Amino acid sequence: MSDYQIETKCIQSGWQPENGGPRMLPIYQSTTFKYDTSEHMGKLFDLEEEGYFYTRLQNPTNDAVAAKIADLEGGVAAMLTSSGQAANFYAVFNICEAGEHVICASSIYGGTFNLLGVTMKKLGIECTFVDVDAPEEELAKAFKPNTRAVLAESIANPALVILDIEKMARLAHSHGVPLIVDNTFATPVNCRPFEWGADIVTHSTTKYMDGHAMQVGGAIVDSGNFDWEAYGDKFHGLTTPDDSYHGIIYTKKFGKKAYITKATSQLMRDLGSIPSPMNCFLLNVGLETLPLRMERHCYNAQKVAEFLQAHEKVASVNFAGLPGDKYHELAKKYMPKGTCGVISFELKGGREPAVRFMDSLKLASIVTHVADAKTCVLHPASHTHRQLNDQQLKEAGISPGMIRLSVGIENVQDIIQDLSQALEQA
Repeated sequence: MSDYQIETKCIQSGWQPENGGPRMLPIYQSTTFKYDTSEHMGKLFDLEEEGYFYTRLQNPTNDAVAAKIADLEGGVAAMLTSSGQAANFYAVFNICEAGEHVICASSIYGGTFNLLGVTMKKLGIECTFVDVDAPEEELAKAFKPNTRAVLAESIANPALVILDIEKMARLAHSHGVPLIVDNTFATPVNCRPFEWGADIVTHSTTKYMDGHAMQVGGAIVDSGNFDWEAYGDKFHGLTTPDDSYHGIIYTKKFGKKAYITKATSQLMRDLGSIPSPMNCFLLNVGLETLPLRMERHCYNAQKVAEFLQAHEKVASVNFAGLPGDKYHELAKKYMPKGTCGVISFELKGGREPAVRFMDSLKLASIVTHVADAKTCVLHPASHTHRQLNDQQLKEAGISPGMIRLSVGIENVQDIIQDLSQALEQA
């Protein structure tokens, strides 16, 4: 549906009802799929034909939603996973093996920081964390002969660093590796990384895409633009025979869909992490209203950020929608319709006032979540990033007193009133 605007794609893409068929995407709540002949089933296992035989690999409900997200991002194919963490893991592990190296933004979400810096290190994959705001010549020093990918977030969680996508894509491509962008906070409604040179996009669909805190999920989308064969010595998993599928070469057999096909038929086959069809159904319902909600989130967040910036008890506010914000110009370039509904700020006095403020809120909830319809708050240093030491917190752009505020779609005056009364208690 490439000719349609994103508001239409959010509703119409992915599932195309047949004559007399269900208009709403059905839930194919089945582990297995029946075939009349053994030969037909064998061709599916050999990737000789398209079809379904076991939901761990593919399911019609899941694939319809994946197709919608691919269309929203402007990619050639997508794969859904059981969480955003799984999406980032698969996105890297699909092209990176033991003895190889990745580069990652130091300001990235704490769970992803731990995934790359601790867990994948145990698998033999080294990670170098960098300040994405550094000059290109300094960032270039992080690349090694065995570097296989660069990973960053379009909007960092929770530091709200706006990624200069063109700069990072240029750097990655000059060293023959793809740029992977986690686009969770901006969503394709507000930012389309592929249009600025990114090669692969990931999402925690748990956040704005779902929008109602009903399901946990993730997505990987491939632009189809990175030339894997041009760097076949680096990405031999895609460009040399796969013995587990009788020697097929993914780039030769599947062309622009090679990356997602390998991730599905190899990694999902062996590691699992498929989302349930019911979760994908719920995700699809959320996607239909994504543009409407993002517009309201951004409007409310702008008003709340302006209120906080003017309050005497607030030391600083991070929100790219504010004209004086460090990332205001980058946001105007990459996200002209708005960034997201997440604000980070710090109260004067640091950690103790922050805790008192949070405990005094009535409308907003303290939850380990972000980016849904309800306003919520979290203290990153105590919660999402508590595994990081003081130096790592500093590198991630997180101070001990930072509060992450996810502005919901309630009436903005009610949100501001709740913040105001809590600030009086701080």
